[in-house]
Amino acid sequence: MAGFLEKENTIAGTGFNRWLVPPAALAVHLSIGMAYGFSVFWKPLGNALKDTAGNPLETCSAGATTFGEKLAGTGKALFATDCNWTQFDLGWMFTLFFVLLGCSAALFGGWLEREGPRKTGFVAAILWAGGLLISAYGIYMHQLWLLWLGSGVIGGIGLGLGYISPVSTLIKWFPDHRGMATGMAIMGFGGGAMIGSPIATKLMAHFSEAGDAGVWQTFVVLGIIYFIFMVVGSFGYRIPATGWKPTNWNPPATKANAMIASRHVHLNKAHKTPQFWLLWLVLCMNVSACIGILGAASPMLQETFGGALIGQSELGFAEVKGNNELTAAAALVGAGFVGLISVFNIFGRIGWASSSDKLGRKRTYYIFFVLGAILYCSAAYVAGFKSLALFVACFCIISSMYGGGFATIPAYLADMFGTQFVGAIHGRLLTAWSTAGIVGPVVVNYMHDTRLEAGVPFDQIYAPIMLVLAGMMVIGFVANMLIKPVADQYFMTDAELEAVRSAGHEKTVTKSTAGVGAEKHGVVLWLAWSAVLIPIAYGIWSTAQKAWSLFS
Repeated sequence: MAGFLEKENTIAGTGFNRWLVPPAALAVHLSIGMAYGFSVFWKPLGNALKDTAGNPLETCSAGATTFGEKLAGTGKALFATDCNWTQFDLGWMFTLFFVLLGCSAALFGGWLEREGPRKTGFVAAILWAGGLLISAYGIYMHQLWLLWLGSGVIGGIGLGLGYISPVSTLIKWFPDHRGMATGMAIMGFGGGAMIGSPIATKLMAHFSEAGDAGVWQTFVVLGIIYFIFMVVGSFGYRIPATGWKPTNWNPPATKANAMIASRHVHLNKAHKTPQFWLLWLVLCMNVSACIGILGAASPMLQETFGGALIGQSELGFAEVKGNNELTAAAALVGAGFVGLISVFNIFGRIGWASSSDKLGRKRTYYIFFVLGAILYCSAAYVAGFKSLALFVACFCIISSMYGGGFATIPAYLADMFGTQFVGAIHGRLLTAWSTAGIVGPVVVNYMHDTRLEAGVPFDQIYAPIMLVLAGMMVIGFVANMLIKPVADQYFMTDAELEAVRSAGHEKTVTKSTAGVGAEKHGVVLWLAWSAVLIPIAYGIWSTAQKAWSLFS
């Protein structure tokens, strides 16, 4: 097994079909993408402990109002077995996911380049699935610290390794379609929750018994399923030999000032370039502006439109929330809105990333920032005259660009720094995601809560927030505008590049070998794509059923 995982044994032979690699990457990303869907567990976990009459016990932070009191309640909740957890307690697991994702991707990116994607994906499978099993035990014992440790910390490290494992591999297999290749894989991360959430809901319903929500059993089953899927996917990784290129394809001629580099920057020098930090800011602003508002999508829609969501436009949200029946109906529409923007998030990843192959990465990000700023301002305007269709349309497009930003950034990095260390450089850049995961929600939630406390009507709360987010898009636009080709001094010499490749046990081909072998791999190719497309189709169908509430 150890030899099978080594990088030199991952190098593909002549005639390997490169289209076998994307479904392998999707298998990994669809599994770890369930991190986005963990909110389906909050309510069942928050009502896990019940009294003899079947009523949920008090929460560990009952009565907490200030941030400090909530933190104190969470401290008690970490080890308590006689009180329920709040969403605030459980939400730290979600925060840990993305903080650890960025940090582990940055820390282990160099290890990925040395050891190869197969070993990285296999370790990611152990960590992500193992974290779920530890969390299952924590739920069974009612120990919150085990959930934080299992899914948050251990699982978060697995997220980071799994996320970056296929990036450089796909870019090397598809030099003619870099954006499309990374878009296909990263689409899976956005789609993981779309598939995992309905499955988790059905599993909890299946395992639920009197006094038991069936959550720990669901974690066990998901851990086993994801481990199998990720191991099969990581074992399917292959990397091309140095010098390989698709049949009848030649690198485009580049000028000295072209935005696509023909040489490679070493990992240890990439962060010393202004281009790295400008791209860091580009990603941070795009994600910060989007993740905060998308994370509050359902309550934002309900507060802004109130009774208009359920055919009673004369009612504001204040009247709706006082009626349990109306609240449930509005929440159903809000869930449909979340499902709809999730679909746009997923397909925006493959759509925008593929388009960037023609448009260019810099021009694609110009579109993100200009169109994004316009749409945020437009959303604030159309909310004023209660145009639900235009409001939803604005955020569907914004969501597509949020996903597109993630999928396009690896190809942008390959253009700037070459492909030799792009996986590791991408890992370090993902610290921008970790930062944005804190900045975006903090800005949105702080402005929301302060305006609510000031007595601002519900339907007027979000307009200034939209303008602040539009300002973030302007900052991103300026950063993108300042990106120029990397200076010659940062690129490796031919001797340095050869030394790096020799240390990595890379094989070299003397002539192009085509990505052929469709006949040889026909059945395997069909099975590989079916294994990932069938779950994606199931997720789209489940999401479409929820989203229909917006139109019915």
